[in-house]
Amino acid sequence: MMREMGWHGALKKKSPRTTCADPGHDRAKDLVDRQFWAAEPNRLWVADFTYCRTRSGWAYTAFVIDVFARKIVGWKVSTQMTVSLVTAAIDNAIAARMRSGVTDLAGLIHHNDAGSQYTALAFTQQLIGAGIAASVGSVGDSYDNALAESVNSDYKNELVDNQPLFPGAAELSLATAEWVTFYNQERPHSYCDDMTPDQAEQFHYDHKRALIPEAALTN
Repeated sequence: MMREMGWHGALKKKSPRTTCADPGHDRAKDLVDRQFWAAEPNRLWVADFTYCRTRSGWAYTAFVIDVFARKIVGWKVSTQMTVSLVTAAIDNAIAARMRSGVTDLAGLIHHNDAGSQYTALAFTQQLIGAGIAASVGSVGDSYDNALAESVNSDYKNELVDNQPLFPGAAELSLATAEWVTFYNQERPHSYCDDMTPDQAEQFHYDHKRALIPEAALTN
């Protein structure tokens, strides 16, 4: 019937495979078990990266998300899906938190999939150096990293797939910076009772300060 009508089935475009486990890498245990909830910021971060087609070829964008308010705390765009891509994203996240006054990340869990970039020794050492505990989901199960996958989907739907191809990674990176600002500062999130991630974090800290006795603040 389709042939008679001149119809053709939609073909799925070939895309890079981003989660490729390396059996030679030691993997951390799954400390999250799909419980994407945190009582306050800097208790659980999730990370992943996704592919983006540009006129110059494939580019890859890595994100680090703080689970408490779904805030993107680190990101990086690159033309290669290497260890340096995910290391740069976590460096960006740590630096952003340090600029906001966070001096100790002890007790923070960083969760990601079992891709070889995240299980590489260089990335693991980066987490250890910052006092961050590593957590890795199982191979080939997107539900083990569902929150990060959801942010990737928002990014692709709201920025990448809704306009002509970007010329290259540099242009994609500039647009990503603007989108991350929009996502954190302007875009209401239902998980945050329709506050933005920035507003939700600020509300948390304001509420926390209000619970501290005045005498303790003056000492």
